[in-house]
Order: sequence, then structure tokens, then C-alpha cells
Amino acid sequence: MRAHRDGKKKLYRRESVTSRGPIASGGKYRWERHGKQVDDEQLPLRESMHGQIQHGMDYTPLFQFLLSKVGQPWNEVHSEAVSRLDKEAPIFYLVALHRKNWQSYVCCGESSYYSGLCIDDHGILQKVNPAFTAEDVPVRCRCCTYTFNGELVPVTEKNWQKPYEKESWE
Repeated sequence: MRAHRDGKKKLYRRESVTSRGPIASGGKYRWERHGKQVDDEQLPLRESMHGQIQHGMDYTPLFQFLLSKVGQPWNEVHSEAVSRLDKEAPIFYLVALHRKNWQSYVCCGESSYYSGLCIDDHGILQKVNPAFTAEDVPVRCRCCTYTFNGELVPVTEKNWQKPYEKESWE
């Protein structure tokens, strides 16, 4: 991973696509190509070149960074994370600013789960539910590999086909 701005490692990386093959840049132009059936005089001299689409980024390093900073002041953690990211929004995939948005766990991707984080009344980054473990993550498919905070989730009777339960932290 290359260094970012202050010489520290970036908290994101390009999404790994080696198992699925390269992602094509898209085929939207074929649907636009003959959409402007007008006289040549009315056409603009130049059209836009349609910028490249930014495909998925993997924010696993960010999520591990945030989990390692639980118990520290939010302002310091936030400022360091923002300085090492391409944009601020992925921070709030895990961190809920308002109590009504708190969740014990957050699903990022198909089968990657992380502890939900929040900021307490004193401005400290905390886990929403510290008692939530990998055994509590619902498992829907036996062929998929589920992870919770980077660790494998064991398939047990407790979490197999567990129904979704709406939490209320207010």
C-alpha cells in the first residue's frame, strides 16, 4: 500500500477483482451513440468524453483502523482518518453519529460484518454493543465465508438462519 499525504499508509485500496476478472469500463456509449438524430448544423462541435467510472474501493483497512481506535477521542480519530482517505463518507459506514442510527453490527459487502461504532456523550469512540460476538452474526448460506471484524464466523445452531431483529437504542 502506498503512502498517503503525510507518509502514513492509505486507509483504502482498490477492490480485488482477481477472482472475478477485470471490471469492464461500461457499455453505456452504445446506448447513446445514435440518440442524437438531428441535423449536423444543430450538433455541438464537441461532446464530452464521458469520464472513467470509479469502481469499488475496499475500505477494510479503514474499518480495522476504526476498530483499533475504540476508546479514543473521536475528534483525533476522525481527523487522522480523513487525512488518509480519498473521501470522508466511508467513515460513516461504521460510525453512527445519532442514536437512532446505532446498530450492533454493520454489513459491508456480501458477507463481511463489523461492529457498529458510535460516539458517546464525552466524545469517545465506542462500540454500540460490546457484547456482540461472531457467534451472534446471522448466517444465511453454508457455502459462503462470513467474517466479523476480520475473523471467521462459525456456523452454529444459534446463528444459522437467524431472523433479522430490529434494534432500538433510543
